[in-house]
Amino acid sequence: QVQLVESGGGSVQAGGSLRLSCAASGHSYNTYCMAWYREAPGKEREEVAHIYPGGGTTYYADSVKRRFFISYDKAKDTLSLQMNSLKPEDSAMYYCATEGSVTRCRDNDYSFWGQGTQVTVSS
Repeated sequence: QVQLVESGGGSVQAGGSLRLSCAASGHSYNTYCMAWYREAPGKEREEVAHIYPGGGTTYYADSVKRRFFISYDKAKDTLSLQMNSLKPEDSAMYYCATEGSVTRCRDNDYSFWGQGTQVTVSS
């Protein structure tokens, strides 16, 4: 059973930085895509960024482009999200997700999710 454990969340002032990590274990398949999502109170869960570890292709939501950076360490099987120039509107619960199916990756339909880590940005 795949397990994803996020860490690195916390409280920070606007303009600050945080680095989120997601340690994966229990893989019985080759990971095809991994992603970070976030969900703020009263809002729908939204994709922040994703990466295709095999080719290194990345995607970022417009709201985080040039501020957030996603990366994957294959040796440690760890997904990371470097978040810079944080804004109050970045406050949310952040979740990592992973998927091994090509089709489901293209549909942003992830099978495995972590429990989330809270990020709070104060103005």
